[in-house]
Amino acid sequence: MREKILKMLRNADGYVSGQKLCETLGVSRTAVWKAIGQLREEGYTIEAVTNRGYRLQDPQETDILNQEELEEAFHTRWAGHPLLYTQQTGSTNDDIMALSDQGYPQGTVTVASEQTKGKGRRGRTWVSPAQGNVYTSILLRPKMDPSAAPQSTLVIALAAREAILDLGVPENVKVGIKWPNDVVLSKDGGPYRKCCGILTEMRLEETEIRDVTIGIGLNINEESFSEEIRETATSLKLAFGRTISRANLTALLWEHFEEDYEQFEKTEDLSGVKAAYESGLVNIGREVRVLDPKGEYTGMAKGITDHGELIVVPTGSERAVLVANGEISVRGVMGYV
Repeated sequence: MREKILKMLRNADGYVSGQKLCETLGVSRTAVWKAIGQLREEGYTIEAVTNRGYRLQDPQETDILNQEELEEAFHTRWAGHPLLYTQQTGSTNDDIMALSDQGYPQGTVTVASEQTKGKGRRGRTWVSPAQGNVYTSILLRPKMDPSAAPQSTLVIALAAREAILDLGVPENVKVGIKWPNDVVLSKDGGPYRKCCGILTEMRLEETEIRDVTIGIGLNINEESFSEEIRETATSLKLAFGRTISRANLTALLWEHFEEDYEQFEKTEDLSGVKAAYESGLVNIGREVRVLDPKGEYTGMAKGITDHGELIVVPTGSERAVLVANGEISVRGVMGYV
């Protein structure tokens, strides 16, 4: 009942009379009224006008995240087929690996509104509150050398930036990538702050890739952050000044990833997407601190190689150093970027 009424309202050009809903579904006005009430409780804005009927406000304007809205938003060929939504989970990456063990295909995507055991890099916890954000992961089964697969982390960062740009970015906001995979926002010329976290996990069988799981947490409509991360974290809503449809952004993310990943898969390197990645790389032309366990140093970032390494010319040297993704941290000299 609920799903059928939602579909009729979504497909209608204007109002749908209560009588038409009753006749089409073969139910009473009371049953229709109860179903409308359930949809309103879930967050749908449904206008009711005497002698005209019911009209559904665009769900994107009210940011509703559920299976129906995600399926309505997705227009991909393989990324998100199948697409599995849950309101709360431990970790979408763990969910994907469990589904992989059950034989689910490449392109399987999980989406959640809340994680209770979100994971960050190097064993850190990724804070995953229940309101306003999206946590989503994808299953990949690449047929490539295991040494190439970690570069997909840069591919998803590029896709996230492209998806955000598709939303229509205010003139006073800049969207960039801090190498290797932090998507960052700057408002009114202020410092760049992180709006997403990415974790890529690869499992091997002897010398071949069993599967790769890429997970991303996006700060979308969150309005406040803990004191611990307030100086380095932000959300799209705080930067844009408006509510963002999480279902729409999730769909845009995987649409862009699908295209960018196919380019990466062809060459098993970043040569096909390097120009697009560097166009958003905020490190280029900036002085950076390279936190190498062998010895910290500063230098000027020049771009990336086809394999995703950051090209840095150390201060006082003319010879470039290639900083490998995942091995060494890079920070700005005066701050996060």
